[in-house]
Amino acid sequence: MVDREVRRVSTALIVGALAVIFDTTIVGIALPTLVVDLHAPVATIQWVSTGYLLALGVVIPVVAWAQARVGGKRLWLIALTVFMLGSILCSLAWDASSLIAFRIVQGVGGGLMLPLLSTLIMQAARGRDLGRTMAMIGLPAVLGPILGPVLGGVILHWLDWRWLFWVNVPFCVVGFLLALRLLPPDGGRERVRLDVVGLLLAAPGTVGLLYGLSNVARAGGFARPDVLVPLVAGVLLIGAFAWWESSRAGALVDVRLLRHRPLASSSAMLFLSGASLYGAMLLLPLYWQQARGESVLTAGLLLVPQGIGSLISRPLSGRLMDALGARILVAAGFVLVGLATVPFALAGPHTGYPWLLVALLVRGFALSVVTIPVMAVAFVGLERPEIPHASILTRIAQQVGGSFGTAVLAVILAATGSFDQAFWWAVGFTGVAVVLSMLLPGRPPASPAPAAVPAAAVAR
Repeated sequence: MVDREVRRVSTALIVGALAVIFDTTIVGIALPTLVVDLHAPVATIQWVSTGYLLALGVVIPVVAWAQARVGGKRLWLIALTVFMLGSILCSLAWDASSLIAFRIVQGVGGGLMLPLLSTLIMQAARGRDLGRTMAMIGLPAVLGPILGPVLGGVILHWLDWRWLFWVNVPFCVVGFLLALRLLPPDGGRERVRLDVVGLLLAAPGTVGLLYGLSNVARAGGFARPDVLVPLVAGVLLIGAFAWWESSRAGALVDVRLLRHRPLASSSAMLFLSGASLYGAMLLLPLYWQQARGESVLTAGLLLVPQGIGSLISRPLSGRLMDALGARILVAAGFVLVGLATVPFALAGPHTGYPWLLVALLVRGFALSVVTIPVMAVAFVGLERPEIPHASILTRIAQQVGGSFGTAVLAVILAATGSFDQAFWWAVGFTGVAVVLSMLLPGRPPASPAPAAVPAAAVAR
C-alpha cells in the first residue's frame, strides 16, 4: 500500500500533468482542421507539433539544475503557470505563426513538468513500492489515449478549434491550487552553477535528433537532407555531451548513472521499444480513418478500448512489478502486445469491428504491463539526489525512442502503402523487444525500512 504522503503528492501533480497529456493527444488530431481554418500549408501547420516537441527537447536537460536552484514545489508551480499561459495564448492565436510561437511557450512548461512529475513522486516514495508508485505516475499517460482523442473529436465536431486549448485551463487551475496546498514546502535553495557547456551540447543535440526524426515521414524518408543533417549533428552533440558530463562534478545531467544497470536497461528499453509501442499508436488512428473511412470523432471512440485496457491493468502491473521484478513481466507484456497487434495485420476491408475492438482492449492491457515496470525499474537502488538525473535520462530516451519508432513505421507505411505490412513490422519490432527485455533486472530484493525523512525535504 502506497503511503499517504506519496498519495498526496501524486494527486497534486497528476491533475496538472493531465493538461500536458491531453494537450498532446488532442492537438495531434487537429492538424488537418488547422490547415483549413488558418489558411496555411501543411508544412507550416506541422510546426504546431514540431515546435512544441523541440521546446520539450531544449528544456528537459535543465530540470535537475532548476529543481536544485528553485526547489521542486516552486519549479512545478512555475512550469504549470507557463503551460497555462501558453494554452491561453494558443486559444487567442490569430494566424499560424502566432500559434506556433505560443505552442513553443507551452512546450517550455510541459518540458519542465514531465520529468519533474516522476522526480517529485519518486523522491516522496523514498525507494518503496516502486511499481505501485509508477502506476500512479503513469495515470495521465493512460487517461490521455482514452479521453484525448474523444475530447478532441467532440470539440472539432461541434466547437471551434480554439477550445482545444481552453480545455487545459481548468486542469492547470485546479492542479495549481492542489500543488499549493498538498506539496510539502521546499527547503533552502542550493547554489548550483549551471553547466553552460553541457547545456550548449545537450539542448541542440536533443533538438537535432527530434527535428530530424520529425521530418522522416515526408517523401525521401531518412535520405532527406533535413533528416540526415540534424540527425548526424544530434548524435555528435549528444556524444560530446556524454563525454563532457562523464568527467566532471556538478554535471547538468549525471550520465555516469548509466553505469547503474537498472537505469541503463530501462533507458535502452524505453528507446528501443519505441517502434513497437509508439509507432503502432501512430498507425491505429490512421487505420480507422484511412482504411475504414471513419471520421475523426469515430476513430477516437474506437480507440477507447485500448485506453480502458491500460486503465484496468495499471494497478495490477504495479503490484506484479513489486512482487516479480521487471524482466518476466515486461517480456510477457510485449508478447501480449504483439499478439494483440496481429489481428490488425490480418484484417481485411470486411473484418468485423468486435474482433478488432477486443484486440485493442487486450493491447491496452498489455501496454501498462510493459511501460510501468520499464519506467519503475530505472529508479531501483538510486539515492535521492540521483532521482532528478534519472528522470531526465529516461524522459529523453522515451522522447527520442518514441519519435524514432513513429518515424520508422511512417516510412514503412509510405513505402508500402499498406497498413497490413506496417502492422507486421510493428509485430516484428515487438519480438525484438521481447528479447531485449531479458536485459532488465529480475525479482527485486526485499526493501529495507527507510529512515524517516523530514517533510520539508520531499519537494526539494
